[in-house]
Amino acid sequence: MAASLSVSCATQSWNLPLRLLRQTGSSRLGSRLRVSAVENQMATPDDDDNAKQPSTKKMSSVIDSHLHVWASPQEAADNYPYFPGQEPTLPGHADYLLRCMKEAGVDGALIVQPINHKFDHSYVTSVLKKYPSKFVGCCLANPTEDGKGIEEFENLILKDGYRAVRFNPYLWPSGQQMTNDIGKAIFSKAGELGVPVGFMCMKGLNLHISEIKELCMEFPKTTVLLDHLAFCKPPICVSSFRNDEESKLFSELLKLSRFPQVYVKFSALFRVSRNPYPYDDLCQVLSQVVSSFGANRVMWGSDFPYVVAECGYKEAKEAAFRLAQQVPLSSSEMESIMGNTIQRVFKSQWFR
Repeated sequence: MAASLSVSCATQSWNLPLRLLRQTGSSRLGSRLRVSAVENQMATPDDDDNAKQPSTKKMSSVIDSHLHVWASPQEAADNYPYFPGQEPTLPGHADYLLRCMKEAGVDGALIVQPINHKFDHSYVTSVLKKYPSKFVGCCLANPTEDGKGIEEFENLILKDGYRAVRFNPYLWPSGQQMTNDIGKAIFSKAGELGVPVGFMCMKGLNLHISEIKELCMEFPKTTVLLDHLAFCKPPICVSSFRNDEESKLFSELLKLSRFPQVYVKFSALFRVSRNPYPYDDLCQVLSQVVSSFGANRVMWGSDFPYVVAECGYKEAKEAAFRLAQQVPLSSSEMESIMGNTIQRVFKSQWFR
Protein backbone atom coordinates (compact mmCIF):
# COMPACT_ATOMS: atom_id res chain seq x y z
CA MET A 1 0.00 0.00 0.00
CA ALA A 2 1.26 3.48 -0.78
CA ALA A 3 2.44 5.59 2.11
CA SER A 4 0.15 8.52 1.39
CA LEU A 5 -3.02 9.52 -0.38
CA SER A 6 -2.62 12.11 -3.11
CA VAL A 7 -5.24 14.84 -2.96
CA SER A 8 -5.88 17.21 -5.82
CA CYS A 9 -7.06 20.74 -5.17
CA ALA A 10 -7.03 23.25 -7.99
CA THR A 11 -3.50 22.98 -9.44
CA GLN A 12 -1.88 21.89 -6.19
CA SER A 13 -1.11 18.33 -5.13
CA TRP A 14 -1.11 17.45 -1.43
CA ASN A 15 -0.22 14.29 0.47
CA LEU A 16 -2.31 12.97 3.34
CA PRO A 17 -0.68 10.38 5.65
CA LEU A 18 -2.64 7.16 5.63
CA ARG A 19 -2.58 7.18 9.42
CA LEU A 20 -5.39 9.74 9.08
CA LEU A 21 -7.41 7.11 7.29
CA ARG A 22 -6.85 4.61 10.08
CA GLN A 23 -7.52 6.81 13.11
CA THR A 24 -11.26 6.31 13.20
CA GLY A 25 -11.49 2.95 11.47
CA SER A 26 -12.57 1.80 8.06
CA SER A 27 -16.10 3.18 8.53
CA ARG A 28 -14.78 6.64 7.75
CA LEU A 29 -12.56 5.68 4.85
CA GLY A 30 -15.16 6.64 2.28
CA SER A 31 -15.74 10.05 3.83
CA ARG A 32 -12.03 10.82 3.92
CA LEU A 33 -11.67 9.84 0.29
CA ARG A 34 -14.09 12.67 -0.50
CA VAL A 35 -11.18 15.07 -0.25
CA SER A 36 -9.68 13.74 -3.47
CA ALA A 37 -13.02 13.92 -5.26
CA VAL A 38 -14.50 17.11 -3.83
CA GLU A 39 -14.11 19.17 -6.99
CA ASN A 40 -15.81 16.47 -9.07
CA GLN A 41 -18.67 16.39 -6.58
CA MET A 42 -19.08 20.12 -6.92
CA ALA A 43 -19.14 19.95 -10.68
CA THR A 44 -21.56 17.01 -10.95
CA PRO A 45 -23.63 16.55 -7.78
CA ASP A 46 -25.20 13.14 -7.36
CA ASP A 47 -28.96 13.49 -7.69
CA ASP A 48 -29.55 10.24 -5.80
CA ASP A 49 -27.46 11.43 -2.86
CA ASN A 50 -29.23 14.78 -2.86
CA ALA A 51 -32.60 13.02 -2.74
CA LYS A 52 -31.55 11.31 0.50
CA GLN A 53 -30.66 14.54 2.25
CA PRO A 54 -33.08 16.23 4.66
CA SER A 55 -34.87 19.31 3.45
CA THR A 56 -32.62 22.34 3.68
CA LYS A 57 -34.88 24.85 1.98
CA LYS A 58 -33.54 28.34 1.52
CA MET A 59 -33.55 30.23 4.76
CA SER A 60 -31.98 33.47 5.89
CA SER A 61 -28.27 33.64 5.21
CA VAL A 62 -26.13 30.71 6.41
CA ILE A 63 -22.93 31.84 8.13
CA ASP A 64 -20.15 29.47 9.16
CA SER A 65 -18.93 30.58 12.58
CA HIS A 66 -15.64 28.70 12.53
CA LEU A 67 -13.21 27.85 9.78
CA HIS A 68 -9.61 28.41 8.77
CA VAL A 69 -7.72 29.30 5.63
CA TRP A 70 -4.04 29.10 4.92
CA ALA A 71 -1.81 29.73 1.93
CA SER A 72 -1.41 27.17 -0.81
CA PRO A 73 2.16 25.81 -1.16
CA GLN A 74 2.79 28.23 -4.01
CA GLU A 75 1.39 31.18 -2.08
CA ALA A 76 3.48 30.16 0.92
CA ALA A 77 6.62 30.01 -1.21
CA ASP A 78 5.90 33.39 -2.80
CA ASN A 79 4.46 35.59 -0.05
CA TYR A 80 2.91 33.87 2.96
CA PRO A 81 5.29 31.37 4.59
CA TYR A 82 4.06 28.79 7.06
CA PHE A 83 5.28 28.88 10.62
CA PRO A 84 8.18 26.39 10.90
CA GLY A 85 6.91 22.99 11.94
CA GLN A 86 3.28 23.89 11.20
CA GLU A 87 3.18 23.13 7.48
CA PRO A 88 -0.36 21.93 6.65
CA THR A 89 -1.13 18.48 5.29
CA LEU A 90 -4.49 19.54 3.87
CA PRO A 91 -5.43 22.12 1.23
CA GLY A 92 -6.96 25.17 2.87
CA HIS A 93 -6.52 28.16 0.57
CA ALA A 94 -9.26 30.71 0.00
CA ASP A 95 -10.23 29.69 -3.54
CA TYR A 96 -10.83 26.14 -2.38
CA LEU A 97 -12.95 27.38 0.53
CA LEU A 98 -15.06 29.56 -1.77
CA ARG A 99 -15.81 26.59 -4.03
CA CYS A 100 -16.85 24.51 -1.02
CA MET A 101 -19.06 27.29 0.32
CA LYS A 102 -20.75 27.81 -3.04
CA GLU A 103 -21.47 24.12 -3.42
CA ALA A 104 -22.85 23.92 0.14
CA GLY A 105 -24.93 27.09 -0.01
CA VAL A 106 -23.02 28.86 2.76
CA ASP A 107 -23.12 32.64 2.40
CA GLY A 108 -20.36 33.88 4.68
CA ALA A 109 -17.93 32.84 7.38
CA LEU A 110 -15.78 33.82 10.33
CA ILE A 111 -12.16 33.01 9.49
CA VAL A 112 -10.13 32.02 12.55
CA GLN A 113 -6.38 32.63 12.22
CA PRO A 114 -4.76 29.18 11.80
CA ILE A 115 -1.78 27.90 13.74
CA ASN A 116 -0.11 27.17 10.39
CA HIS A 117 0.76 30.88 10.13
CA LYS A 118 0.73 31.42 13.91
CA PHE A 119 0.95 35.16 14.63
CA ASP A 120 1.63 36.18 11.02
CA HIS A 121 -1.84 37.32 9.95
CA SER A 122 -0.84 38.54 6.50
CA TYR A 123 -2.51 35.74 4.52
CA VAL A 124 -5.85 35.92 6.33
CA THR A 125 -5.71 39.72 6.13
CA SER A 126 -5.28 39.52 2.37
CA VAL A 127 -8.35 37.28 2.13
CA LEU A 128 -10.44 39.61 4.29
CA LYS A 129 -9.50 42.58 2.13
CA LYS A 130 -10.24 40.70 -1.09
CA TYR A 131 -13.67 39.47 0.08
CA PRO A 132 -14.92 42.04 2.62
CA SER A 133 -18.59 41.09 2.26
CA LYS A 134 -17.90 37.37 2.51
CA PHE A 135 -15.56 36.99 5.46
CA VAL A 136 -14.98 38.40 8.94
CA GLY A 137 -11.69 37.75 10.71
CA CYS A 138 -10.80 36.35 14.13
CA CYS A 139 -7.17 37.00 15.02
CA LEU A 140 -4.97 34.94 17.32
CA ALA A 141 -3.93 36.45 20.66
CA ASN A 142 -0.19 36.61 21.20
CA PRO A 143 0.39 36.24 24.96
CA THR A 144 4.14 36.87 24.87
CA GLU A 145 5.47 38.04 28.23
CA ASP A 146 6.91 41.29 26.83
CA GLY A 147 3.38 42.56 26.28
CA LYS A 148 3.84 43.23 22.56
CA GLY A 149 0.83 41.06 21.87
CA ILE A 150 -1.49 43.71 23.34
CA GLU A 151 -0.42 46.28 20.76
CA GLU A 152 -0.50 43.65 18.02
CA PHE A 153 -4.08 42.82 18.97
CA GLU A 154 -5.19 46.46 18.87
CA ASN A 155 -3.57 46.96 15.47
CA LEU A 156 -5.26 43.89 14.05
CA ILE A 157 -8.63 45.17 15.22
CA LEU A 158 -8.28 48.87 14.53
CA LYS A 159 -6.10 48.83 11.41
CA ASP A 160 -6.70 45.46 9.74
CA GLY A 161 -10.38 45.13 10.56
CA TYR A 162 -10.48 41.89 12.55
CA ARG A 163 -13.65 41.55 14.60
CA ALA A 164 -12.77 38.76 17.09
CA VAL A 165 -9.77 37.25 18.85
CA ARG A 166 -8.97 33.67 19.79
CA PHE A 167 -7.41 32.63 23.09
CA ASN A 168 -5.36 29.46 22.65
CA PRO A 169 -4.29 28.58 26.21
CA TYR A 170 -1.48 26.36 24.93
CA LEU A 171 0.32 29.40 23.54
CA TRP A 172 0.63 31.02 26.96
CA PRO A 173 4.09 30.86 28.56
CA SER A 174 4.68 27.66 30.48
CA GLY A 175 3.08 27.70 33.90
CA GLN A 176 0.92 30.73 33.16
CA GLN A 177 -2.81 30.98 32.61
CA MET A 178 -5.09 33.07 30.44
CA THR A 179 -5.92 35.08 33.55
CA ASN A 180 -2.42 36.53 33.82
CA ASP A 181 -1.85 40.26 33.27
CA ILE A 182 -1.46 39.89 29.50
CA GLY A 183 -4.57 37.75 29.17
CA LYS A 184 -6.69 40.11 31.23
CA ALA A 185 -5.40 43.13 29.33
CA ILE A 186 -6.38 41.64 25.97
CA PHE A 187 -9.69 40.30 27.28
CA SER A 188 -10.58 43.66 28.80
CA LYS A 189 -9.58 45.56 25.67
CA ALA A 190 -11.68 43.19 23.58
CA GLY A 191 -14.70 44.17 25.63
CA GLU A 192 -13.94 47.86 25.16
CA LEU A 193 -13.65 47.37 21.40
CA GLY A 194 -16.77 45.19 21.16
CA VAL A 195 -14.71 42.22 20.02
CA PRO A 196 -15.71 38.65 21.05
CA VAL A 197 -13.08 36.33 22.53
CA GLY A 198 -13.08 32.70 21.43
CA PHE A 199 -11.67 29.96 23.67
CA MET A 200 -10.06 26.79 22.35
CA CYS A 201 -10.15 24.14 25.08
CA MET A 202 -8.74 21.31 23.00
CA LYS A 203 -7.23 19.44 25.96
CA GLY A 204 -10.42 19.65 28.00
CA LEU A 205 -12.75 22.28 29.41
CA ASN A 206 -11.88 21.07 32.90
CA LEU A 207 -8.38 22.53 32.48
CA HIS A 208 -9.63 26.01 31.66
CA ILE A 209 -13.13 26.51 33.04
CA SER A 210 -11.92 28.33 36.15
CA GLU A 211 -10.03 30.81 33.95
CA ILE A 212 -13.07 31.36 31.74
CA LYS A 213 -15.31 31.94 34.76
CA GLU A 214 -12.84 34.39 36.29
CA LEU A 215 -12.57 36.42 33.09
CA CYS A 216 -16.34 36.44 32.61
CA MET A 217 -16.96 37.64 36.14
CA GLU A 218 -14.29 40.32 36.04
CA PHE A 219 -15.13 41.58 32.54
CA PRO A 220 -18.85 41.01 31.91
CA LYS A 221 -18.90 43.28 28.86
CA THR A 222 -16.62 40.97 26.85
CA THR A 223 -18.49 38.49 24.65
CA VAL A 224 -17.23 34.89 24.83
CA LEU A 225 -17.37 32.21 22.15
CA LEU A 226 -16.75 28.60 23.18
CA ASP A 227 -15.23 26.83 20.19
CA HIS A 228 -16.45 23.33 19.31
CA LEU A 229 -18.80 22.88 22.29
CA ALA A 230 -15.73 23.57 24.46
CA PHE A 231 -14.56 20.11 23.29
CA CYS A 232 -17.13 18.40 25.53
CA LYS A 233 -18.06 14.98 24.19
CA PRO A 234 -21.51 13.48 24.78
CA PRO A 235 -21.52 11.83 28.21
CA ILE A 236 -21.70 8.05 28.07
CA CYS A 237 -24.79 6.98 29.98
CA VAL A 238 -25.86 3.38 29.42
CA SER A 239 -27.34 0.85 31.80
CA SER A 240 -24.01 -0.83 32.45
CA PHE A 241 -21.76 2.22 32.49
CA ARG A 242 -21.85 5.90 33.31
CA ASN A 243 -18.92 8.26 32.98
CA ASP A 244 -19.56 10.62 35.87
CA GLU A 245 -16.56 12.79 35.07
CA GLU A 246 -17.77 13.50 31.54
CA SER A 247 -21.32 14.08 32.74
CA LYS A 248 -20.05 16.56 35.32
CA LEU A 249 -17.95 18.36 32.71
CA PHE A 250 -20.85 18.65 30.29
CA SER A 251 -22.96 19.97 33.15
CA GLU A 252 -20.28 22.61 33.78
CA LEU A 253 -20.51 23.66 30.14
CA LEU A 254 -24.27 24.11 30.49
CA LYS A 255 -23.82 26.10 33.71
CA LEU A 256 -21.75 28.66 31.80
CA SER A 257 -25.10 29.79 30.37
CA ARG A 258 -25.52 31.84 33.57
CA PHE A 259 -23.09 34.31 32.02
CA PRO A 260 -25.18 36.16 29.41
CA GLN A 261 -22.03 37.03 27.45
CA VAL A 262 -21.22 33.37 26.69
CA TYR A 263 -22.11 31.81 23.33
CA VAL A 264 -21.49 28.24 22.15
CA LYS A 265 -20.22 27.19 18.76
CA PHE A 266 -21.92 24.00 17.61
CA SER A 267 -18.92 23.40 15.42
CA ALA A 268 -16.40 20.76 14.37
CA LEU A 269 -18.95 18.05 15.14
CA PHE A 270 -16.49 15.36 14.10
CA ARG A 271 -14.20 16.42 16.95
CA VAL A 272 -16.78 15.97 19.70
CA SER A 273 -18.99 13.16 18.42
CA ARG A 274 -18.26 9.55 19.33
CA ASN A 275 -20.01 8.35 16.20
CA PRO A 276 -19.21 8.60 12.51
CA TYR A 277 -21.13 10.98 10.24
CA PRO A 278 -23.89 12.14 10.64
CA TYR A 279 -22.95 12.32 14.35
CA ASP A 280 -26.36 11.32 15.70
CA ASP A 281 -25.11 11.15 19.28
CA LEU A 282 -24.99 14.95 19.27
CA CYS A 283 -28.77 15.25 19.02
CA GLN A 284 -29.22 15.21 22.80
CA VAL A 285 -26.20 17.49 23.21
CA LEU A 286 -27.74 20.05 20.88
CA SER A 287 -31.07 19.78 22.67
CA GLN A 288 -29.51 20.43 26.08
CA VAL A 289 -27.29 23.25 24.85
CA VAL A 290 -30.25 25.02 23.25
CA SER A 291 -32.34 24.45 26.39
CA SER A 292 -29.64 26.03 28.55
CA PHE A 293 -28.32 28.82 26.33
CA GLY A 294 -31.19 29.37 23.92
CA ALA A 295 -30.77 29.06 20.16
CA ASN A 296 -29.94 32.76 20.06
CA ARG A 297 -26.64 31.95 21.79
CA VAL A 298 -25.66 28.96 19.66
CA MET A 299 -23.96 29.10 16.25
CA TRP A 300 -23.02 26.44 13.72
CA GLY A 301 -19.48 26.09 12.42
CA SER A 302 -17.68 23.62 10.16
CA ASP A 303 -13.98 23.74 11.09
CA PHE A 304 -12.98 23.81 7.42
CA PRO A 305 -10.70 22.51 5.98
CA TYR A 306 -10.33 19.69 8.52
CA VAL A 307 -13.99 18.75 8.12
CA VAL A 308 -13.57 18.05 4.40
CA ALA A 309 -11.45 14.98 5.14
CA GLU A 310 -13.93 13.81 7.76
CA CYS A 311 -17.27 14.04 5.98
CA GLY A 312 -17.20 16.85 3.43
CA TYR A 313 -18.05 20.54 3.79
CA LYS A 314 -21.59 20.39 2.44
CA GLU A 315 -22.21 17.30 4.57
CA ALA A 316 -21.10 19.20 7.69
CA LYS A 317 -23.85 21.73 7.11
CA GLU A 318 -26.38 18.98 6.40
CA ALA A 319 -25.43 17.15 9.60
CA ALA A 320 -26.40 20.24 11.59
CA PHE A 321 -29.76 20.36 9.82
CA ARG A 322 -30.37 16.67 10.53
CA LEU A 323 -29.60 17.07 14.20
CA ALA A 324 -31.80 20.16 14.48
CA GLN A 325 -34.68 18.24 12.90
CA GLN A 326 -34.18 15.30 15.26
CA VAL A 327 -34.32 17.44 18.41
CA PRO A 328 -36.63 18.91 16.95
CA LEU A 329 -35.95 22.63 16.76
CA SER A 330 -38.30 25.19 15.30
CA SER A 331 -37.47 26.87 12.02
CA SER A 332 -36.65 30.11 13.86
CA GLU A 333 -34.28 28.27 16.22
CA MET A 334 -32.61 26.58 13.27
CA GLU A 335 -32.17 29.92 11.51
CA SER A 336 -30.59 31.36 14.64
CA ILE A 337 -28.04 28.56 14.85
CA MET A 338 -27.27 28.56 11.13
CA GLY A 339 -26.65 32.27 10.79
CA ASN A 340 -28.81 34.71 12.71
CA THR A 341 -26.95 34.34 16.02
CA ILE A 342 -23.52 35.09 14.62
CA GLN A 343 -24.85 37.95 12.50
CA ARG A 344 -26.34 39.53 15.60
CA VAL A 345 -23.12 39.09 17.60
CA PHE A 346 -21.06 40.64 14.83
CA LYS A 347 -23.67 43.26 13.95
CA SER A 348 -24.19 41.92 10.43
CA GLN A 349 -20.62 42.49 9.27
CA TRP A 350 -21.38 40.28 6.28
CA PHE A 351 -22.91 41.55 3.03
CA ARG A 352 -21.84 45.16 3.64
